[in-house]
Amino acid sequence: MQPNTFTDRILRYLGTRGYRPQRLEELGRSMRIAEDELGDFHAACKALTRTGRVVLGSKSVLTLPEPTGKIIGVYRGNPRGFGFVIPDTPNTHGDLYVPAGKSKGAVTGDTVSARVKHRRRGRSGRMIEGEIIAILKRGQSRFVGELRRELKRWFVIPDGNTFHAPILVGDVGAKGARPGDQVVVEIIEYPTRDREARGVIVRVLGLPGEPEVDTQSIIAQYDIPDEFCEEVLEDARRAAAGLDLKAERKRRESLDKVTTITIDPKNARDFDDAVSLTENADGTVELGVHIADVSYFVPEGGALDSEARQRSTSVYFPGYVVSMLPEVLSNGVCSLQEKQWRLTKSVFITYDRRGRVRKTRFANTAIHSTKRLTYEQATRILSGKAGRTSARVVALMKRMEALARVIRHRRIREGMLVLDLPEVELVLADGGRAIDAVPADAGFSHTIIEMFMVEANEAVCRLLAGKNVPHLRRVHDEPGFKAQQSLHRFLKVVGRPLPKDADRFAVQRLLDSVRGQDVSFPVNLAVLRSMQKAEYSPQLIGHYALAGEHYTHFTSPIRRYPDLTVHRLLDLHLKGKLKGKRVGRVAGVEELAKLGQHCSTNERRAESAERELRTVKILRLLEGQLGDVYEGVVTGVASFGLFVQLDKYLIDGVLRLADLPDDWWEVDARRGLVVGERSGRRIKIGDRLTVVTARIDVPKRELELSLAEQARAKTDRAADRRGRKRGAGKSKRSGARRRDSRAAKRSHR
Repeated sequence: MQPNTFTDRILRYLGTRGYRPQRLEELGRSMRIAEDELGDFHAACKALTRTGRVVLGSKSVLTLPEPTGKIIGVYRGNPRGFGFVIPDTPNTHGDLYVPAGKSKGAVTGDTVSARVKHRRRGRSGRMIEGEIIAILKRGQSRFVGELRRELKRWFVIPDGNTFHAPILVGDVGAKGARPGDQVVVEIIEYPTRDREARGVIVRVLGLPGEPEVDTQSIIAQYDIPDEFCEEVLEDARRAAAGLDLKAERKRRESLDKVTTITIDPKNARDFDDAVSLTENADGTVELGVHIADVSYFVPEGGALDSEARQRSTSVYFPGYVVSMLPEVLSNGVCSLQEKQWRLTKSVFITYDRRGRVRKTRFANTAIHSTKRLTYEQATRILSGKAGRTSARVVALMKRMEALARVIRHRRIREGMLVLDLPEVELVLADGGRAIDAVPADAGFSHTIIEMFMVEANEAVCRLLAGKNVPHLRRVHDEPGFKAQQSLHRFLKVVGRPLPKDADRFAVQRLLDSVRGQDVSFPVNLAVLRSMQKAEYSPQLIGHYALAGEHYTHFTSPIRRYPDLTVHRLLDLHLKGKLKGKRVGRVAGVEELAKLGQHCSTNERRAESAERELRTVKILRLLEGQLGDVYEGVVTGVASFGLFVQLDKYLIDGVLRLADLPDDWWEVDARRGLVVGERSGRRIKIGDRLTVVTARIDVPKRELELSLAEQARAKTDRAADRRGRKRGAGKSKRSGARRRDSRAAKRSHR
């Protein structure tokens, strides 16, 4: 491993809050640097000290430099005007706080230069704040929002929370846009303190609220490539048409006599993986994990590979997929469809009765999938409701369940963490509009596939690591010191404290202790948030959540580019080209580090886009249900109120202090609760509340809630007022009628 591949990891470790300055050798032990990597690690530390990014202090300890002068970094703005600069080069104080009015027109995602200032603030000690002095690079120039017209001016109100100011536009007629249309606008003048933002409409999407328009809005907002150019499509067609299946089957291990099945979501169209299981006479079992051989159709280089590399991942929206590969491959010759011969790369793992790996082998194979099952069908089979499913498939499912339980038990003994976070599936109408949400299938069939895929990924990574071949790993570092502190504070709030020196087994016991309780969701969510994000890297960091040293992604090459790179290396191994002098192109560590960063960035973009469109669809659904009553759990406390997640939709809403019962409410964010001064009532994280939907702002992605008891009280008071008014009106009308009657009598007399 080259020295500069350690740079980010060293800086991140030294930047954790609570880091105690250490000498070089001690730092290497703390960071779990392998013995054969110590030379490169030492070289990386020395290079960082030479460039001033790391300081060698007294007693030869290593620290980050103090933030002085200027900081270069990425700006993250807040709708209330302030923001933070996340520095490119970590320092001892972390992010730079930028007060409102000091951002110089920067918007979220911009790379900026900021001037640092210091000041002391009460008990929090020294903090740094500053002001932006220059915008070095704009992070985003296109935004999506609704076109409006007021006071003879046209402007666009951007969706989401990236850009917080209206964008003036001219020449609206050039694109045929009308008020209320959802449009894509390109910024030509960014806002300043004295000037509003200006832009030009580059695309009209249609009316907000239409499912297709919402989907295209998110695709445009996140700049996700949605169409393939003709060159890429032609490459894919040639690859599919060039398959000589009969000849290729002869060159591979044929699994025609093996029962293989796929288990996927009911709406899946691309099937990456199939599994088989064979029992041996000695009591061991051989698991077969068979993965679509995408590398056969997508050789390195060329337009098709370049496009897949650029996209890095498929994006799975509710009811719509933006694929990494053209459909002729992703849903065609690569997809492991039922009763169709397909080319695969297989991992065969032999287990003893305790689920321990005894032997592993790899092969280029051809399979003929026996049966395609959905997770729901697999769950029914395991519960004894096989229906018309063939006996051999039912028997295979039962054997798979038994093996998966043994593997899971072994992995938990080794320290694997299992989070219990509920999921819901949106029910979509034909047009893509959400009409309901139902709990996702949580049967053990999901765990079966998860365990088998994890085992296959580890097996491939062990192979490549044993041959000392650089490759993209799926790494998940241990939680940082600051994240652990936050988790410990939160757990004290909910009455589930962890020991100060808690290890992963203590976290396991914590998760077990809250299972099935109201506090389970907040605790599981807090544990998840305390963890680092998994990413792609060639570094030997390990996988914290899986309690594994060697882990990669191999099992989904149709939808993930890192898997495809691993398939190519496995293919070289199967052809004997990773022995001795390597034949064929093998990427170096530096190239892999850049590719890993690119794929990790695109993965995060896809996850954010998927999550935001899901939120939009739920908010559109709730727009038609204002005033409806829901159960929810308090997941957070802020200065302005409480965050409550609705059980049915798993979406957070804000319950503002003004909408709590009439009282003076004191907020204790550190302890995670609010207290009514007069009533003494306490509402804390983990409490269950009955709430009603009060207000929805889809463009801002906001849901506001009220307590059901408050809503009923308001309704009752309103009814009383209406009743009193009707009563007063009736009295006036009765008095008028009596006066009229007397007048009529007088006139009649």
